[in-house]
Amino acid sequence: MTTSSSPVLVLGARGKTGSRVVPRLTGLGVPVRAGSRSTGTRFEWADRSSWGPALEGAGAVYLVPMNEHVEADVVTEFTGAAVAAGVRRIVLLSARGPGGRPQDLQAPAERAVRESGVEWTILRAAWFAQNFSEDVFLPALLEGELALPAGEGREAFVDVADIADVAVAALTGDGHAGRVYELSGPEPLSFREAVRLIAEASGRDLRYTPLEASVFRARLAEQGVPDALVSILTDLLGDIANGVGDHADDGVRQALGRDPRPFADYVKETAGAWA
Repeated sequence: MTTSSSPVLVLGARGKTGSRVVPRLTGLGVPVRAGSRSTGTRFEWADRSSWGPALEGAGAVYLVPMNEHVEADVVTEFTGAAVAAGVRRIVLLSARGPGGRPQDLQAPAERAVRESGVEWTILRAAWFAQNFSEDVFLPALLEGELALPAGEGREAFVDVADIADVAVAALTGDGHAGRVYELSGPEPLSFREAVRLIAEASGRDLRYTPLEASVFRARLAEQGVPDALVSILTDLLGDIANGVGDHADDGVRQALGRDPRPFADYVKETAGAWA
């Protein structure tokens, strides 16, 4: 492990991956700044006055713009500010797209990091397994039905614990600079299969229902979801329906020398979330 007295700035420290990266770094004895809007080191993308204090003296940054759908030019500006502040290493959480490329929304952020002039590592993640238990899919599952415009398409859902392990390795160790890791679970699953596994583990009567995209959009609009987020979710789920996520990648093994955690293992350990 590369040792340094310079702290690591973890953005999105209260998010799914950041909240797991922080304790892993702390456990290794690495100084950490947990950046968020409300706790730890104050950081807001929209408030540039918060950037300098968060970056001051930091040696590395875990960069997570996708949590808040930050505009590309803001990510580019922040990356420049980080380098100017003396940051020497950036690990970017991105998202995998078709054909070994990032999702279109993430391409500008990847470009900014690649062109930063410092050591960089890019983590292109599949859909998070924890979306079923901590976020967007949980309320519907608690109601008993997950209805999505994903058809019978499959996705190799990745456990965020694996993402956090890779992020920490890249932030603290050697051999990861200039690498793009495509991170997924070990096998693609349809939403129908995923919901079946959750139902079996939780003892709940749960079902998955494919929806037309127009119906999904209307339902989200009725719930007050912002139009931009409605479009993003609908398009990404449509990609799954069209087979974009129907493959497993070996980025976890490349980075850590072990296989990723199966979705079934995640479900068994998390079953209480759906009780």
